[in-house]
Amino acid sequence: MSNLVAFTDSNFATEVEGSDVPVLVDFWAEWCGPCRMIGPIVDELATEYEGKVKIGKVNVDENQDISIKFGIRSIPALLFFKDGKVVDQIVGAVPKGNIEQKLQNMI
Repeated sequence: MSNLVAFTDSNFATEVEGSDVPVLVDFWAEWCGPCRMIGPIVDELATEYEGKVKIGKVNVDENQDISIKFGIRSIPALLFFKDGKVVDQIVGAVPKGNIEQKLQNMI
């Protein structure tokens, strides 16, 4: 069972910007090959960092307002939020260690 949260245009402000723990947001789409490559990594991290970091996904096709707000032009795009602000980001498919290093920097 995944601990991933589905972030949407309607819950983003509450779930991400209002979160009291750091948040990793994966902007993705069904048709995106590299997104499917890092999807399982993001799933694993959601389990491994449960309680320390909130991890979830935004489907860019279904939630265009949030994608536009954060200037998402290439996916996958991982945005790291702390205290409601973007503190780091990764664009493209990267090894799990790269993502973990940025998560460690936030907690």
